[in-house]
Amino acid sequence: MDIEKEINKQYSILSKGVEELISENELKKKIRKSIEKNKPLRIKLGIDPTGSDLHLGHAVPLRKLKQFQDLGHQVVFLIGTFTAKIGDPTGKSEMRPMLTDEQIADNIKTYLEQLSLILDLDKTEVVYNSDWLQNLSLEDVLKLLSQFTVSQMVSREDFSKRLENNQPVSLVEFMYPILQGYDSVRIKADIELGATEQKFNILRGRDLQKNAGEEPQVCMLMPILEGLDGVEKMSKSLNNYIGITESPNDIFGKTMSISDELMFKYYELATDVSIEEIKNIKINIESGKLHPMDAKKNLGMEIVKLYHGEEEAIKAKEWFENVFSKKNLDVDMEEVTLSVDKITVIDLLVKELKFFDKTSEARRLVSQGGFKIDNVTIDNINEEINITDGMTIRAGKKKFVKVKK
Repeated sequence: MDIEKEINKQYSILSKGVEELISENELKKKIRKSIEKNKPLRIKLGIDPTGSDLHLGHAVPLRKLKQFQDLGHQVVFLIGTFTAKIGDPTGKSEMRPMLTDEQIADNIKTYLEQLSLILDLDKTEVVYNSDWLQNLSLEDVLKLLSQFTVSQMVSREDFSKRLENNQPVSLVEFMYPILQGYDSVRIKADIELGATEQKFNILRGRDLQKNAGEEPQVCMLMPILEGLDGVEKMSKSLNNYIGITESPNDIFGKTMSISDELMFKYYELATDVSIEEIKNIKINIESGKLHPMDAKKNLGMEIVKLYHGEEEAIKAKEWFENVFSKKNLDVDMEEVTLSVDKITVIDLLVKELKFFDKTSEARRLVSQGGFKIDNVTIDNINEEINITDGMTIRAGKKKFVKVKK
């Protein structure tokens, strides 16, 4: 094997789409060592089970993890069963509520099933940090704390902002990045993946590994994928997400709702389309050869194809064009069974269809004219709906169902 050629090949694949690497030289050294000793690198990605669904934002580092896996390295998917109780304070303006064991257990149930859409689970090492963190003694915790200073912790941007605004920062929150760093020591991580906002936490892993006499992990920081609103990062709590297990029609429809500007970032982070192809798409749009709507439809198909296959991607595009372009409602759509005969529009959206978690979101949609029955707009939030067999219900651009009684 030409070692230099293999190092450059792996580096080219692994560095693609990475926003920050600490450091390039260290990564190349680790790849060289892996090749020479025929020993795979250990690649860590941790996710706290604070929700039950994985979305395209989660998929960005997961897809990078898959690249490592395809190159023969050992990927370690760490589920933060202990750290989820604290809650990662990254980017938060206030302390997150601590989850119970029951909530964590409920959230974790579908994780592995969803992971199988991206990773080869037979080659994936899945670990739970409660296995070691809950067994730490007070002496162990004090030893960890002694390796960091208060000034080091308050230098973190989100902590410093909260302190400047006279908002409290809990000592428990200080523990989070330290525990995340200790995870790296325990699993002997060579590389840790995370979003750019995780930089402070991942660097603490390097500190603890150095102090333990180990070779520090490489920090591989991935860009943050904005949600459908194009402003906030993708999040289920903000209802601006595309879940990887959502139906092909929902994934395609949600993709079509993003802005033309955001489309290219989705191409880069959420599909397998090459950088060269993406550049050509931009050039063709700018020259007028390609309409942005057609480029976005292609994006929708690419995303659906990853999680449901090419056939379903074609069907999703056809469905969207029939319903939203040709206004043809005589198409196959998701059917829901409703037992009620009459119900208020808000209760229909929140309690029966569960399109929204909060009544305020449903009220906003209805008052803005985004709710339709059989393609007739209803904007009165107090209106009662007579439920009939075969009626179609549309909520915004993304949710469209047919009633079965």
